[in-house]
Parts: sequence; C-alpha cells; structure tokens
Amino acid sequence: MIARITAFLDGIGIPTTATSLTEPTFLPGLTLDRGAIRYDVMRLTYPGDLLHEAGHIALTPAAERPSLTPESPFNLGDDLGAIAWSYAAILHLQLDPAIVFHDGGYRGNSPAFLRNFAEGHYVGVPLLEWMGMTTWGTFPRMGKWLRD
Repeated sequence: MIARITAFLDGIGIPTTATSLTEPTFLPGLTLDRGAIRYDVMRLTYPGDLLHEAGHIALTPAAERPSLTPESPFNLGDDLGAIAWSYAAILHLQLDPAIVFHDGGYRGNSPAFLRNFAEGHYVGVPLLEWMGMTTWGTFPRMGKWLRD
C-alpha cells in the first residue's frame, strides 16, 4: 500500500523519500521537507497520513511548496482542503477511505468524515473549487492534483 501511495504522489509531482527518521515527528513516521515527504517505513503507523500531508503540499501554491517544513503553519481551511484532497486521492487509488480516515486520527472524528463523504457531504471541496482543482459536480474526480 505504501508503494502504491508513494508512486502516485511521485507521479503527480509530490516527491517522497523513504528514509530513517530519528527525530520526533508530528505524525508518526513522516515529515515535510521543503515541499517533499520523507517517511520511515518502520515508524509509519498510518499509511493514509501520507495522503493527508500530500494534500497540504498539493494545496500550497507551486512557488511556496519548496519552503514547506514541519513548522509550516496550516490553518483549519488548509486542513479541510487536505481532507477533501486526500479523500479524492484514496478513491483515485481505489483504496478504502478508512486508510486515510483511520481510528488514530482526526481527534476521534474519522467515523464522521467517512459517513459524511459516503453521503456526498464533501467538506473542503469549495476550497478545491476555488483553487481550480475540481468542481462540485465532478468531485471526487480531480481536474488537477496540484495547485498552480
């Protein structure tokens, strides 16, 4: 599964590197590094977290992506957009959405996200529309995976 997710990310222009991470990370086993994702296969607890973090990279304007680090400030809007983006990505990969919305994330709200998306209540999609990445009527299909 990790290989499938990272192949997708590399293919759309979000670089990923498998490495040993010894420093503490916000999410277990992965970190942002200048607009790329470094991950430690031995410490990566939830492979779906790769897609959520990739969503943050994808929604960042192209010129700003190389400056992204673990300390980059993301607000609630950024997080909602990354949630929608990661849902579209997991469906594109034909994997179970519970891989992204796992029990260990989203402060216990993963079941609500799964239920809402299954019912067509797409939180974060207006942001993706505003960025020109999808339209309401076509989501979860993305017109493009990276923001200009």
